[in-house]
Amino acid sequence: MPFVLYLLGLAVFAQGMSEFMLSGLIPDIARDLQVSVPAAGALTSAFAVGMVVGAPLMALLSRRWSRRTALLFFLTVFLLVHVAGALTTSYPLLLVTRVVAALANAGFLAVALSTAAALAPPGAKGRAASVLVGGITLACVAGVPGGALLGQLWGWRSAFWAVALLSVPALFAILARVPAGAGDASGTGVRAELRALRAPRAVLTLLLGALVNGATFCAFTYLAPLVTEVAGLGEGWVPGVLALFGAGAFLGSAAGGRLADRGPVGPLLAAGAVLSAGWVLFAVAAPHPVALPVLAFVQGVLSFAVGSALISRVLYEATGAPNLAGASATAAFNVGAALGPWLGGIAIAASLGYRSPPAVSAVLSALALVVAVAAARVGRPGAVVVEPTR
Repeated sequence: MPFVLYLLGLAVFAQGMSEFMLSGLIPDIARDLQVSVPAAGALTSAFAVGMVVGAPLMALLSRRWSRRTALLFFLTVFLLVHVAGALTTSYPLLLVTRVVAALANAGFLAVALSTAAALAPPGAKGRAASVLVGGITLACVAGVPGGALLGQLWGWRSAFWAVALLSVPALFAILARVPAGAGDASGTGVRAELRALRAPRAVLTLLLGALVNGATFCAFTYLAPLVTEVAGLGEGWVPGVLALFGAGAFLGSAAGGRLADRGPVGPLLAAGAVLSAGWVLFAVAAPHPVALPVLAFVQGVLSFAVGSALISRVLYEATGAPNLAGASATAAFNVGAALGPWLGGIAIAASLGYRSPPAVSAVLSALALVVAVAAARVGRPGAVVVEPTR
């Protein structure tokens, strides 16, 4: 893989830390700003909604910019709004900063995914995308638990400052290492790109990716209260369990990239079936302090293996949309990231308890599996159809 992709992954790491670190900070934010836990969880959904809206919008806005200009602009905005978020004492204002940060994050990731697809060797788009997804999962391994630890030591605002500081070296790396014209889009018109994205296989791939990632973030967002309130473990366990989930996610994303490039139908469907069963087991076994950390790791592997494979497949299924393929993949990923915490919050607010989010995750992943199997049977396997590589 071109070295520049790893530099883009560094920036994605900072952004992934911002998007997911609230999983370990929700109780602290709720207490500090005097809001409910579901309201604090809505900050994650707000970020994801901003990503969904911002991905295509920002991709269209930056169509005529050089890749370097677009990446620098979006990352600078992202940095500045995190400074604002760290300083505010208002929940509504914090909510606004999350949306603006998400718009910038969406633009950055959409451009980065399109750049990765353009720079990847033939038949390696999935692996190229997995380098960027790896930045997100590394955020789960190190950034998210680190953010939770910072929150415990110095308050949740310190995690926001950390994200802002991490973005600074990425800015200089992009300026120094990303050529001004690297990965610039072709002259494909917007209408032609939209037609490519409306192809049945592309639509199905996006739907499946949204469902699987919705299941992932439904449980992940409320992992901290699962650890403390359900399993009865101390707050000191939260960073460790988040790290286990993140370690599994990192392994899963690497496998998912190869699965997107090479994987046959069977293994992906089998992984989806195990993923769904795993969420059921997670909901049942969450009160057991030994089982919960183990299942967090296993579900991290399965969730990101299946989810990142589906998201990476968009780069294959929408080759006629060189600008918007990355944006649509980003949007699908974050439709799930918005849907999951929202549904989990509804379940908690309905007095179903903190074990309800993984139960909702089981339903979402089972629905994705049913859709994928049904599509395969009628000859439209969508995201699970792959192109052989050498």
